[in-house]
Amino acid sequence: MSEVIVLTMVPDRETALKIARNLVECKLAACVNIVDKITSVYEWKGEICEEGELLLIIKSVAANFTWIKDRILELHPYELPEVIMFNIDAGLEEYLAWIRR
Repeated sequence: MSEVIVLTMVPDRETALKIARNLVECKLAACVNIVDKITSVYEWKGEICEEGELLLIIKSVAANFTWIKDRILELHPYELPEVIMFNIDAGLEEYLAWIRR
């Protein structure tokens, strides 16, 4: 089984906690870190936007990605939320085993 990190940005703490708790309670993620006070600058629909956001760092396994993506889309308020998956190439084996469990 391949361990992964999934990233998504959210607009507020309430949304961050709602998504994080749901993913952990449903056993789709071993852990979700919430990183506060991020400023995102991006172009959207022809305008440059600057927004305060929170980053969710979701630790899981690749086999759960589709369910994680679907759950984020269901709970997320954005029209087009970021949902990006990265493979974990190496790490402390005991920690990786905990993610797999």
